[in-house]
Amino acid sequence: MNDTTAAPLQRGLLARLGAQEDLNFLLTNRIPRIAATRLMGRIANIESPAFTRLALRLWQWFTPLDLSEAKHQRFTSIKDCFTRELKDGARPFDMRPDVFASPCDAIVGATGVVQRGQVYQAKGFPYSTAELFGPTQDASVFEGGRFITLRLTSAMYHRFHAPADGTVEHVTYLSGDTWNVNPVALKRVERLFCRNERAVVRMRLRGGQPVALVPVAAVLVASIRLHWLDVLLHIGLDLESKGANEMPCSAPHAKGQEMGWFEHGSTIIVFVPRGFELAEGIAHGAYIRAGQALLKIS
Repeated sequence: MNDTTAAPLQRGLLARLGAQEDLNFLLTNRIPRIAATRLMGRIANIESPAFTRLALRLWQWFTPLDLSEAKHQRFTSIKDCFTRELKDGARPFDMRPDVFASPCDAIVGATGVVQRGQVYQAKGFPYSTAELFGPTQDASVFEGGRFITLRLTSAMYHRFHAPADGTVEHVTYLSGDTWNVNPVALKRVERLFCRNERAVVRMRLRGGQPVALVPVAAVLVASIRLHWLDVLLHIGLDLESKGANEMPCSAPHAKGQEMGWFEHGSTIIVFVPRGFELAEGIAHGAYIRAGQALLKIS
């Protein structure tokens, strides 16, 4: 295929994707989101191989769900599929000491520098780090540093890993809504990440640098598992109080070690202080895999 014919085909695919995301936004944000997400959680936990096979066949009509890398090919539930392990060696991590690796498979969203406590979810849609991190966390350490939004689609590998050697020191879980986090929603709903349920995972790297990973829940994302706390966080059901829920910890992690998983798909926002630069090829719209170089210590 030559460049002359490839360009119209690419434009056609982008147009189709845009139309699908518009429809996705309209459908998922015109329903009772939290109720739908809780229902999805119950359905995903139904342990029936026959039901699971049927559900996955239907799902593959709407999304390119590739299970060829999965360690196991038979699943007892939808959740079992969405939180699947991969074959050994499927996600090798860049072990160079100056590399901060991607914690997950993702599509790169907004990237930039934190300026005056402000970052962007999409062009023209700013939000504050103070609001995202919640009233109990100090986000000022990331002023002048970088942020990267990593979007996990429903078809992707849903487990996330330590991006570098370091220790998780604190987790703050903030209850909230479950807006869709696709690109259409990010261009229409202001401060979306600050409205949704999320966890602020504060980590200190072996070199002393503070970093933060902020997994954000979304519609139909029924839970987030954090292994080192042996906690399953989902739609406030496991937590008695609303607002900020504090979970101090001291959990050493080696680069590439599994940290947890999303049930379905969602977003992780990465924050690093000054002294980091984007790795080669990291730009809006890029598809990346867990373990690939995301940032480099400059």
